[in-house]
Amino acid sequence: MSVVLVINSGSSSFKYQLVDPETGAALASGLVERIGEPVGVAKHKVHFSGAGAAAVDAEYARELPIPDHAVGFGVMLEAFAEHGPSLEENPPIAIGHRVVQGGARFFHPTLIDDLVEINIDELSVLAPLHNPGAVQGIRAARAAFADLPHVAVFDTAFHQTLPPAAYTYAIDRDIARKHRIRRYGFHGTSHRYVSQAAADYLDTPVRELKQIVLHLGNGASITAIDGGHSVETSMGLTPLEGLVMGTRSGDLDPSVLLVLARREEMSPSELDTFLNKRSGILGLAGVSDMRDVEDRYAAGDGAATLAFDVYIHRLRAYIGAYIAQLGGVDVISFTAGVGENSATVRAAALETLGFLGLKLDPQRNEERRRDVRTISTDDSAITVLVVPTNEELEIARQAVQVVAAS
Repeated sequence: MSVVLVINSGSSSFKYQLVDPETGAALASGLVERIGEPVGVAKHKVHFSGAGAAAVDAEYARELPIPDHAVGFGVMLEAFAEHGPSLEENPPIAIGHRVVQGGARFFHPTLIDDLVEINIDELSVLAPLHNPGAVQGIRAARAAFADLPHVAVFDTAFHQTLPPAAYTYAIDRDIARKHRIRRYGFHGTSHRYVSQAAADYLDTPVRELKQIVLHLGNGASITAIDGGHSVETSMGLTPLEGLVMGTRSGDLDPSVLLVLARREEMSPSELDTFLNKRSGILGLAGVSDMRDVEDRYAAGDGAATLAFDVYIHRLRAYIGAYIAQLGGVDVISFTAGVGENSATVRAAALETLGFLGLKLDPQRNEERRRDVRTISTDDSAITVLVVPTNEELEIARQAVQVVAAS
């Protein structure tokens, strides 16, 4: 069995998963967090599976000082050694790294060497909240696994097929070029995985499908995919643009920033925090979790009702726009935490599309399963799916492809 260790690293934490890219099975997963704080937390989960039996998990946790990512990787290796599965018996063939921002430099998953690491670090100017943590994780992983190939898989890579009309902002072109200001798009690894999984489920070549994928979690984005290629996506220069999200505003008039800077005397840093961490559903309803919003909405809470309505209004606007950009749509897929689990959001988002012949099956929509499933009726003109995303598996598969080609 060939396995890949997938790393998703942030500035003060990293998640990991040991994945079999052929079967899709996760042998183990974990989280090391509160790096740099007086007391860090390390969680390790071992996934067991027997013939015909459901997976059974064993979980372990410990608290200890974790001053930096290098120490964190040591803690992870101790967890594998103590609790399994043994990395000696299941040696990874590669380490796959999720990197949020690849800019216009990285169009494909890339084997990491010193120069690539430097380039990822330089791109931190475009993703100051994400790339620095990825670089720390890459450095620690390359030290811990010096003899293994390391592969960077970029969230932005899938969206490199966007046409200029889609990725260009209408600002001074010289200023835009100087500061690399354009729309990059994010969640690309998820959008790629889901669009291919939908095609596989429908037993139709992905090149023959016009798809819309809604990745709805605390962060949310929507992508129009024509023949397997991203042609329009909602996130832009940063993950702030587009849909209303858990704590992010999504689209708004740029003059709002000027008003807040003048009247509230907010600094750029304060504006960044305001729009990324204090806005969106949280700003409107006082809670950021869609489950809480739906509960309050059902109870008649006015703030939650408005937040839900704004959220759905933005979803419908983007779905309609992307159907127009694609010239029609064959498949609409929902994924991620809200997309996979909220029947209410799915039904509301699609409620106005009956004129296109889209018919949602209420009973299918209410089902809760962890596999790909159809929630539209058999005679619906547009197929609607729920497709659980698996970014770790997609990263593992891409890492294997890179290693095989190198």
